[in-house]
Amino acid sequence: MELRQVVALIVLSVAALVSRSQNQDQTPSVLDAAKSELIHSLDQLKKQEVPPYFLSYEIVETHSVIVSGSFGTLTNSSENKRRQLHVDLRVGDYAMDNTRQMRGRTSNPLDRFSNIPMPIEDDSAAIRNVLWYQTDKKYKKALEDLTTVRTNSQVKVQQEDNSADFSTETAQQFVEATVPLAVNRQVWEEKVRRYTAPFQRFGNLYQAVATLSANQDTRWFVSSDGAAIQTSQTFYRLYVAAYSKADDGMELPRFESYFSFTPAGLPDDATVLRAVNKMIVDLESLRKAPVVDPFTGPAILSGRATAVFFHEVFGHRIEGHRQKSETEGQTFRKMVGEPILPDFLSVVFDPTLRQYAGVDLVGSYDYDDEGVKARRVTAVDDGVLKNFLMSRSPIDGYPTSNGHGRAQPGFTPVARQSNLLVLNTKAISRGQLKTLLLQEIKKQGKSFGLLFDEIEGGFTLTGRTIPNAFNVLPVMVYRVYSNGREELVRGVDLIGTPLTVFSKILAADDEAAVFNGICGAESGGVPVSSTAPAILVSQIEVQKKLKSQERAPILPAPFEDK
Repeated sequence: MELRQVVALIVLSVAALVSRSQNQDQTPSVLDAAKSELIHSLDQLKKQEVPPYFLSYEIVETHSVIVSGSFGTLTNSSENKRRQLHVDLRVGDYAMDNTRQMRGRTSNPLDRFSNIPMPIEDDSAAIRNVLWYQTDKKYKKALEDLTTVRTNSQVKVQQEDNSADFSTETAQQFVEATVPLAVNRQVWEEKVRRYTAPFQRFGNLYQAVATLSANQDTRWFVSSDGAAIQTSQTFYRLYVAAYSKADDGMELPRFESYFSFTPAGLPDDATVLRAVNKMIVDLESLRKAPVVDPFTGPAILSGRATAVFFHEVFGHRIEGHRQKSETEGQTFRKMVGEPILPDFLSVVFDPTLRQYAGVDLVGSYDYDDEGVKARRVTAVDDGVLKNFLMSRSPIDGYPTSNGHGRAQPGFTPVARQSNLLVLNTKAISRGQLKTLLLQEIKKQGKSFGLLFDEIEGGFTLTGRTIPNAFNVLPVMVYRVYSNGREELVRGVDLIGTPLTVFSKILAADDEAAVFNGICGAESGGVPVSSTAPAILVSQIEVQKKLKSQERAPILPAPFEDK
């Protein structure tokens, strides 16, 4: 069948979807407008000498409310609504198209982002006008890129990965009702004042904020292969942060963050205020804590620390597009079927799971940003690597997506993490884990080991031209002596390389913890979750943390004597 005939059949298929939708609701919706313009654009472009073989539109509406306070006062209370468009237009064919990475050239991260605002009103003509114009621009650029891709493939050496540029997937049709954003700004204005008021009493806290961020994301996705999807999700995040500074200039942060799909899922005032008081105590203790010098030895990572550790060290390295790019280190590309973790640990990614241990998982979704239905992926089974996270960009041996093509609105999707779960089949108690740590300290002849309790975040390097390493940023770290005594310390970052650290995991406990956050990578920031037990590692390495050279404020705080 010729390409023009294929496009004609696609147009008829999408037209039928539009007809059914408009019969159900006489008011033209964003989805209907996108479908109509998709038909119009394809009908016109099929007349060109090189017609597109695929076209999709994703429109994302973000309705947000932000309420912030600092030191007992309100600093921001605002509401905003915006819509952004992403157009994926491909010429060539599934095997080779205009999106292929140019080998031998440094890619520009901005090429993956298109800041295309859309009307925030459901005006079909206005919506279609933007879609029409952006499709025309995208088509012209795609023709140029395809010529460059074909030339590049002829003058460069044979690719290591000979998979296609795009995968065929089952077209999905799904429409869910818009979930309303439920925020009483006046109530939350009073809450953030109350949460930050305790910080006023201390003259050595230089920043102290509490912020409620409420977002309603509604996504509309249509494609030339017949997909028509509307999803809606709300996220509520309460973030409390305070900063102090030690006498040597080291900045000392302390954070608490809570996520939920509903306002009712956020903690009550008493819980937040207890956390605030603990933050104050912790910061005062950190100011007096000794600095740890570079060190190698045994350590325990708490559940939250392990969750961040696996997200950074493992999760990014099994994202599918990294196995294809020849600038990437491809740490695990040739290790499928081989053990990479102890046999008592498994790792799965499950975007269909909305809650774990009573905590909402913000890495949940029903369909990814390429219109593929979300699904559970077992990446490691009993220590053995089994699978990668896949978008619609295939790699050798993995020709289809498993529902992990994700992006921040306006970005081009790539394979990204969702809800990461580290599962343990040989769980021991927290007390037993510490006993094993003490035994390991004595076995190695060390005077102490380390306990990483609270983690700020981290980052990882996965390319070939730089060390393939990670850096996890701890906040609360304890020196654990051979007699069991614990001492708070500061000034270290947890560093290393993945294969080495994975080979040093000795045990894990039975208390899984959840870390919710926003992960930034090539396709922007996407919400992710990680859950894991605490683990014992026989050898980790820490390096000195970056330290500010600025002295503490010379002038006393105006409320220091209150």
